[in-house]
Amino acid sequence: MNLFDYISDRASKLWLEAYLHTSMVVQCTVLAAVLGVLIGVAVYRSPVGSAVATALASTILTVPSFALLGLLIPLSGLGPTTAVIALVLYGLLPIVRNTIVGLDGVDPAVTDAARGIGMSRFGVLTRVELRLAWPAILTGMRVATQMLMGIAVIAAYAKGPGFGAEVFSGLTNAGSTNSLNQAVTGTVGVVILALLLDGVYVLIKRFTVSRGVRG
Repeated sequence: MNLFDYISDRASKLWLEAYLHTSMVVQCTVLAAVLGVLIGVAVYRSPVGSAVATALASTILTVPSFALLGLLIPLSGLGPTTAVIALVLYGLLPIVRNTIVGLDGVDPAVTDAARGIGMSRFGVLTRVELRLAWPAILTGMRVATQMLMGIAVIAAYAKGPGFGAEVFSGLTNAGSTNSLNQAVTGTVGVVILALLLDGVYVLIKRFTVSRGVRG
């Protein structure tokens, strides 16, 4: 069976895997964004805190995917939970770092002016600083999403959903009927999904970042 026949015969299954893969990556990116922005807000005024937060997030990223999944499986078992925990942890670094960079880059004159018109500290943070830091935060989310697209394939080792099942099945049964089709379909599927999500980020940036800030 050639590749096109394989895709046609399993179209419904592949659409489901595409949906599950995309859903897991998007949800994990959102969770990582919430945690990453909270961490960034908590530490950006402290050089030591910023360095520690960035170092810890960097350390997580240096742990091989298989190793992290192996450590998590005894705690959370096989299935989507383990995959989600791993992906959220891997997605933290670019978001934490970009949140800190974005908030540090806000002009102090702008925040002083906001306080001068009576804004509270929380108001300055939410209505001024985070809005100005949003392009950097969005870039961090964009990078995290592209990273997680590939890492989500490896999450199939812990029975995570998505195209990883196709890739692992193809590699495990190398030499058997359709093994190459499975591996190629899963790999190309991930690449296509990554490009589509990157296009979504371009649209989000266009509609949420003013033209002057976009440059």
